[in-house]
Formats: sequence, C-alpha cells, structure tokens
Amino acid sequence: MNKRIAILISGRGSNMVALADAIASRAVPNAQVAIVVSDKPNAGGLQLASDRGLETAVVERRGLTREEHEREIISLLRSHEVDWVCLAGYMRVLSPCFIDEFGGQVLNIHPSLLPAFPGLDAQRQALAHGVKISGCTVHFADNTLDGGPIILQRAVPVMDDDTEETLSARILELEHKLYAEALQLVVEGNYEIAGRRVIRCRSND
Repeated sequence: MNKRIAILISGRGSNMVALADAIASRAVPNAQVAIVVSDKPNAGGLQLASDRGLETAVVERRGLTREEHEREIISLLRSHEVDWVCLAGYMRVLSPCFIDEFGGQVLNIHPSLLPAFPGLDAQRQALAHGVKISGCTVHFADNTLDGGPIILQRAVPVMDDDTEETLSARILELEHKLYAEALQLVVEGNYEIAGRRVIRCRSND
C-alpha cells in the first residue's frame, strides 16, 4: 500500500515540485502525495501543486497561537491519513505539539551541511565563514532548530566568486535530487536510527 505524504510549504514550492514529480514518476515508489498544505494563501507552490492535480489546503495563522495553528494542520493531516510529513520550505519552526504527534515521521531539508549553519540564511552564513564546502541535508525533524538525525547529505564546493544567489542556486539543484532519495529511503523502511545517526540497512538481494 502506498505511503501517504503531506508536503508543507510557505513559498514557491520548488522542493515540493521535485518530490511530487519524483513520486509521480515512481522514482519514489510506493508513495503518493495526499495533500500539499501552506500557511500562506499566496504561496506560489499552491498553483504548481494544483497544476499537477494535487489536493491543496491553506491553514493561515490568523493570530492563532503556534499550537492552535498546528492543531488545525494536524487535524487536516489526520483526516487525510498521512503517513509522512515533508517540510519543503515551510518557514515556521514546528513546536513539540506537532513533532510529538508525528514522532519520527517528519522530514526537513536544509541548505547546509548540518550541524553547520542552522536557521535562516544558511548560504549567507557559509560565505561569511569562508567555508570551502557547503551543501544540503535531509534530516528527521525534532524539537531543536534544524536538528534531528541526519538521513542524507550532499556537498557542493564553494567557489571564490560565489554570491549568496549563485551558491543557493547550486545547492537548490542538489536539494531536489537529495530530498527524493531520502524520502524513498524512509518510505521503504530501509534504515535504522542509532543515536543521532541514520544508518542505511544492507539489502538482502
């Protein structure tokens, strides 16, 4: 039976598109997008999701507390029998309320090689620190900022003439591939968690 995936977005939704297209092409087998949810009604990714025939919903903050807002999203996801939640440019840190509800089933992607440069403007942080290698990370979300066990990482070189925009673009291209690969891994259950490490299990084939 296909695992039902919810994708949470706040903006343009490029990682959502990459995930949805990978699922549609069966690059991520045994999965289906159950719903795409945004906290912002003007998020560009909503139209891109609709163009792909995906169900969408907007749950605005409307002055709600963080927990009240998340309870509405949780109710929506439960009504769609969601198995996995993928954060794809969802620009709000989730509270323990949400993480505990979907314990171990929330994935996030971040444009740095965590634990380096968590939070906003990761590419700007990388350039400011003068690192020679950056990249992206898919990890299980927990109750820390961009924390949780790391599922997969990929590195990109930082060029001497890089700007925040050029570095971001190269990392984003890699994110689109890495997120689908990580989702495939967890959907297939081909992993185990040892402390903060996610270990890919050996195939019996």
